Amino acid sequence: MAQSILIFDFGTNEEAAQQARHKVEGWKQGFRLGNKMMLKFEREDIATEGDDKEEASAKPMKKTAEKKPTAKDDNTEGATRVRLLVRLDFSEHEKLSHQRWLDRIPTEEPFKSARAETVRSGDPEHPKVAERFDSLD
Repeated sequence: MAQSILIFDFGTNEEAAQQARHKVEGWKQGFRLGNKMMLKFEREDIATEGDDKEEASAKPMKKTAEKKPTAKDDNTEGATRVRLLVRLDFSEHEKLSHQRWLDRIPTEEPFKSARAETVRSGDPEHPKVAERFDSLD
């Protein structure tokens, strides 16, 4: 089996990640790909030290002034790093289709803005990435 996993790091842009998911789901239906193309999300909470400094400086302010920084803090506390993992799992006689999808996906619009990484079945880190893909829900 020719199997590759494309990893797209969207940072904190959840909207772009959802657009990418919608695009992949459309391809799966339109081209009748079934389980040949699967995707999963990997989310990771982001904790930055800069937010703690803002909270410390916001404490001595008046109550009316505190409301504005706390609204910003709520947005940053809930910030998560979003990665989209797309697994292409084509059989050996579908090498051309596999290569075309490998070339096409990173050039499409929602995927252009993300940092992309491709892990092919022959790469040394492929078993580790495949295990990570399988462990995601």
